[in-house]
Amino acid sequence: MLKARFKKHTLIFKRPSGTSRGVLSTKDSWFIFLSNENEPTIIGIGECSLIPGLSPDILQLFEIELNTLCQNIENYALWIETRSMLFPAIRFGLETAINDLAEGGKHFFGNTDFTNGTAGIPTNGLVWMGNPEFMKLQIREKLKKGFTCIKIKVGAISFADEIDVIQTIRKEYSHQHIELRLDANGAFSPEEALEKLKRLSEFGIQSIEQPIKPKQFELMSQLCLQSPIPIALDEELIAIDESNQADLLRQIKPAYIILKPSLLGGIKNSNNWANIAESLGIGWWVTSALESNIGLNAIAQWTFKTQNPLTHGLGTGELFTNNIGSPLELSNGKLFYYPEKKWKTDKIAR
Repeated sequence: MLKARFKKHTLIFKRPSGTSRGVLSTKDSWFIFLSNENEPTIIGIGECSLIPGLSPDILQLFEIELNTLCQNIENYALWIETRSMLFPAIRFGLETAINDLAEGGKHFFGNTDFTNGTAGIPTNGLVWMGNPEFMKLQIREKLKKGFTCIKIKVGAISFADEIDVIQTIRKEYSHQHIELRLDANGAFSPEEALEKLKRLSEFGIQSIEQPIKPKQFELMSQLCLQSPIPIALDEELIAIDESNQADLLRQIKPAYIILKPSLLGGIKNSNNWANIAESLGIGWWVTSALESNIGLNAIAQWTFKTQNPLTHGLGTGELFTNNIGSPLELSNGKLFYYPEKKWKTDKIAR
């Protein structure tokens, strides 16, 4: 017989991180703990990670829903069928906890070159919004750490200052040395988006995520057709029913899609997006969404198994002062899993 409980954990940023939605200093996660009555010492852990203003989960009902699920955990399959579209973060946490329990509660989902520590996952270095000098400082730090792909969030400071930051980097590093990705988080207005994309294209940009706000399907389709920079959909994929996923991608025709399992309802649904994208000739990569190392670990192990050679976005585990100790480590622009390092889940298990 399955038993379940949950616990909230507030992650604290090492320094406030700016996005087009505001500045984040903390971020909440809830951990689901699963066990079997006959083997109570083996515990599977999954993470339900919420980002205010982005996660589609109903925040006011979140803990009520978690409690209902845990009280009726034997019927989790019915919950997935009937409720999971309303709470994709819970679905990801539940899916991860089930998988972890099945593998003995070791946060280890199969032997690969990644989990034995011999291969890393290429990861972009994330640069948060701030004043130009702060952004330039972050870029220099990422380059020193061996990142060859830099992702810069744009849309919160003046466009002229953002151009200055990008121009400074391109004066020192050509597109052959450093790949630049941009993430606008929907910050450009439809009226100005194309002109801004044309200006940014002068700097050899690999892609830009979500230049305009989601759910403007016809406008986004036109932008993807006209943009000199390849466009990647991010927020556009959130809360899209499985039956509508292919139609969305056929209509908009983006160059790439970004898969964030916490926001899309888990690994299974993310796989579905990836398969549809590949069938339509659309590229994709995986990005973490401010999970602790528990969620990041599950995402990273799945990502490696896909054998997708593109650079992914799995570097957010270093952002927090009170993250969960784990075998994950960023080194020379790649995320590694070193099995000799131990998990330290004591701070959340009590």
